[in-house]
Amino acid sequence: MRKIILLLLAVATPVLVQAQTPRDTLTQVMDDHWTWWLSTHPVEATARGVRTYDDRIYDLSLTARAAQIKAEQAFVARLEAIGETTLDPADRVNRAVLLWMLRDDIAGEAHQAERLMLFTTYYGWHQGFAGMGDGLPFYDRADYDSYLTRLSLYPKQNGDALAITRQAIEGGYVLPCSVLGNYAATISGIVAGKPETTRFYEPFTRPKPRTISDADWSAMQARAVTLIRDVITPEYGKWHDLFVKDYLPACRKSDSASTLPGGAAWYASRVRTHTTTDLTPDQIHAIGLSEVARIRARMDDVAAKAGYPSRAAFIAHLRTDPRYYAKTPEELLQVAARQAKAIDGLLPRYFNTLPRLPYGLKPIPEAEAEGTTTAYYMPGAPESGIAGTYFVNTSRLDQRPFWELPALTAHEAVPGHHNQIALQQELPLPPFRKYLAGFTAYVEGWALYTEYLGEEMGLYDTPEKMMGRLSYEMWRACRLVVDTGIHAKGWDKARAVAFMADNSALSAANIDAEVNRYISWPGQALGYKLGEIRIRALRTKAEAALGAKFDLRRFHDAVLAQGAVPLTVLESQIDGWIAAEKAR
Repeated sequence: MRKIILLLLAVATPVLVQAQTPRDTLTQVMDDHWTWWLSTHPVEATARGVRTYDDRIYDLSLTARAAQIKAEQAFVARLEAIGETTLDPADRVNRAVLLWMLRDDIAGEAHQAERLMLFTTYYGWHQGFAGMGDGLPFYDRADYDSYLTRLSLYPKQNGDALAITRQAIEGGYVLPCSVLGNYAATISGIVAGKPETTRFYEPFTRPKPRTISDADWSAMQARAVTLIRDVITPEYGKWHDLFVKDYLPACRKSDSASTLPGGAAWYASRVRTHTTTDLTPDQIHAIGLSEVARIRARMDDVAAKAGYPSRAAFIAHLRTDPRYYAKTPEELLQVAARQAKAIDGLLPRYFNTLPRLPYGLKPIPEAEAEGTTTAYYMPGAPESGIAGTYFVNTSRLDQRPFWELPALTAHEAVPGHHNQIALQQELPLPPFRKYLAGFTAYVEGWALYTEYLGEEMGLYDTPEKMMGRLSYEMWRACRLVVDTGIHAKGWDKARAVAFMADNSALSAANIDAEVNRYISWPGQALGYKLGEIRIRALRTKAEAALGAKFDLRRFHDAVLAQGAVPLTVLESQIDGWIAAEKAR
């Protein structure tokens, strides 16, 4: 009887349900979005420690893409229903950043070029798949079984990519002929040689986990060889054949994206995406010309102080003197490593907050090296025990001078990409901001700012190194001129190459690879210099406003404290930091 009475009382007593606050609603949207994103990016989910999708790889099909856009539109509607003024400042930023990312992705889908052009000279799906193992955990049998399963799934992904590429050929959405000279080798080179020498097999060259028996390990290695030989290699052959037989003959004669169907509108959208500004191509072109003139004057001064009659004479010496070039790939890597460790030792003078995650140094894979840039950074995955990686190009050693390494290392490793990205992964932010927010103008603007910071750090202690630093800054200023020149003003590749050669100290190989990148990846290169200009302007503003209270380390922490954001959001954040510093 007592139990019945208690039950009746429980039923009769009303339950007070607390109304959901705007913050609760936003948190739910962000959580739902992150769960959805992980489900559509299964390899990245594994790297982030979510093992629900270990038997999947990314779905490249147009059907899957349409479903993604529909889901993103639903998230936008949910976010728009949350009043911005009902949120605290931190959540306003969360809402604004997620809305920006979603709207930008949706806007891109309006352009056929965005949907159908799946590769650039810098990156293609076949390269991403080849590097899949670099970002995955390999600690036990389940990890290796998952990897083998994913290798077996490549025919579907490759088939979808080839189907889309055939549509691109039919519609005229193809890259220019001028940038495709070495591209076939980036496909065939990945599977050249024995299966055991390919990147796909690399996880099986690592020490065997203790929990896997010798017999099982041998069986897994044999399974990997079979998959690479009988499944993956034929698929790369299909892409190579399609590229050589169908794509190359249809390649575009014009280098400008504006000559594509709807190309001018597509380029305008790419400019906004990568700069997070409303600057027009004409405005950016003018900024670039102004920066080129300013940096050129500094280069003239450095050449004169080094005892050369002209900037051109000093650059000619730097490009041809064998003392400045490594004899072997290992020598170049050793010099780069020494430079990286020297900068590591200086960091506490300029930053209060440093990331816990370390970084390593590796050569760019041979199949990619000939056609890609001089170096790049690959983020780590703390959840999976993977460090960040500073990749250095060891091909064409006579084009990779030592005097570039201080600026290069500052940008790609520390205090550039590794400091910023690894720290972002550790910040108390929603996961989408930790791992997905990668606004070009912020990320690359910060890395270029750190090259400038290298002057204060004493990295450029010889005229050669200072010319290397100025050449790198000139390189990014030239991008503003060349990218807009090609895609908005009708420049061809030859004119762009000539402009780069006349103004920078970059080698011929680097200039060719870089111009190919600007042509095949419109707008992306604009973010670097525009982002750096904004960050330097914010520092100048803070120094003027705070006077003796300005602390450089605290300023750097403030810039990095919220992770990657659009430049307008960064400016608002630094304004708030200046006000707080005044009140301290």
